[in-house]
Amino acid sequence: MSDAGEFVDYTLQMESTWERAEELSERLGEALKVYGASVGAVRGTIRDALKRYKNLSHDDITALSSELWEEPVFERRLAAVVLLQTKVGLLINTDLTRIEGFIRNAGTRELVDPLATDVLGPLLARLDGLARERADRVLDRWATDPDAELRRAAALAVASHTLDKNQRGA
Repeated sequence: MSDAGEFVDYTLQMESTWERAEELSERLGEALKVYGASVGAVRGTIRDALKRYKNLSHDDITALSSELWEEPVFERRLAAVVLLQTKVGLLINTDLTRIEGFIRNAGTRELVDPLATDVLGPLLARLDGLARERADRVLDRWATDPDAELRRAAALAVASHTLDKNQRGA
């Protein structure tokens, strides 16, 4: 595991409580393990990691998100989502493949929905030309995929992007 990945994992474990872990386990079921860290702790951990590991490139960010996602632990995966939200400006249309994998094995809509609205929506808003055409083809494929969560993510991403575009035009 990378230094940044170890920092995030260790910090999330240290920010955990058994009470929160029990509540999360009841809510999420058995699809994912939980540490018991709060959403605020996850956000703060990513903020601290980005301060500690400055100047992470696109490849560093996407590798770290994959590293965090690798283990089926809710807080680690939420940290990957927060990392992508925070660094969405670095993402490109080819990152849709990685995000598709995340959505397919998310284990909960509590991860799918923010990926769709807070990562995919802003990413779509930035794309134009050939990159946007390719992204639209990917989303069209997702919209008819047998995986219900992938179809949901496609719809949420398009709706999020459309809403944002309309708000900016108003």
